Amino acid sequence: MRIGIVCPYSWDVPGGVQFHIRDLAEHLIRRGHHVSVLAPADDDTPLPSYVVSAGRAVPVPYNGSVARLNFGFLSAARVRRWLQNGDFDVLHIHEPASPSLGLLSCWAAQGPIVATFHTSNPRSRAMVAAYAILQAALEKISARIAVSEYARRTLVEHLGGDAVVIPNGVDVGFFAAAEPKPEWQGETIGFIGRIDEPRKGLPVLMKALPAILAERPEARLLVAGRGDEEEAVAGLPERMRERVEFLGMVSDEDKARLLRSVDLYVAPNTGGESFGIILVEAMSAGAPVLASDLDAFAQVLAGGEAGELFTAGDADALAASALRLLGDPARRAELRERGSRHVRRFDWSTVGADILAVYETVTDGAASVAADERTTGLRARLSRARD
Repeated sequence: MRIGIVCPYSWDVPGGVQFHIRDLAEHLIRRGHHVSVLAPADDDTPLPSYVVSAGRAVPVPYNGSVARLNFGFLSAARVRRWLQNGDFDVLHIHEPASPSLGLLSCWAAQGPIVATFHTSNPRSRAMVAAYAILQAALEKISARIAVSEYARRTLVEHLGGDAVVIPNGVDVGFFAAAEPKPEWQGETIGFIGRIDEPRKGLPVLMKALPAILAERPEARLLVAGRGDEEEAVAGLPERMRERVEFLGMVSDEDKARLLRSVDLYVAPNTGGESFGIILVEAMSAGAPVLASDLDAFAQVLAGGEAGELFTAGDADALAASALRLLGDPARRAELRERGSRHVRRFDWSTVGADILAVYETVTDGAASVAADERTTGLRARLSRARD
């Protein structure tokens, strides 16, 4: 099958949607399909062979964050050229409701279109206001996927229609097989995310850290991600700042090793999450997970069965839960075992098969419609010939 995938966000700025698209493309390629991904990217960004650059993106406030998107006349021309050259059996657009390549592709495409909705935003006035503009494009979509029940709810409430829920996928084996790094072991708490994006929750974790270190002075916080490191620790007492180690941007291999090494992974996010791929990655690596009780996180953690939850934004609750878990090796071992069982449903062997089934459904449907149209046309020509 020839599959075109449209990434809305800049390839050179890592994020959950980009990782999902990358892993999906590579899974499909391993299955023998031809895959091309269209994505915004700066000129000097190294790209995999299957990614086609649509040009540089610009930062745009979107869903409580700043997304780097690509939109405009030049982008539209690149989209049309990519679609023409690709001759795809199915087009898979991510975030078609954002002002991005996805919307441009939806307007320009002919043939079967699958759309995945990642955003969870129950009060998106922008989406409601843009409905009239989006309607013509969205009506062309053959099948809709939402990465969680909360992304599905956002779609239903703002744009109408419905979607099948297929979660983000993870290569569970990759994380499970990672080797722990000795210097990252021993009383360590892990955090991975953009440091200077408040909704990722690092300020909440930093506020909780003094209480944690007061009882467990040998504990350390390992932070992986980009942002202003000095500003991140500015609120900590001077003597405690040495207990925070910033690792910067890490490779996929080091991310897996970090998650295999820590005693506890903390996801203190405060909102705007539709899924929580980092939770699945942490569980795949065998890290006990402590996460804020966002609806999407609670769903990923099976309501607290596969990981523990604390009240979002409550630094005291975070500190109390972290201290209890750090002091209870048996409970951490239980969470490791439960998490390792739970993540099997998110492995690409399952998620990829579900997405392929959607592709096959829409392409079979398109083929059936085309066959009916050909039959109808032939009958009309025969009728005219008889006349």
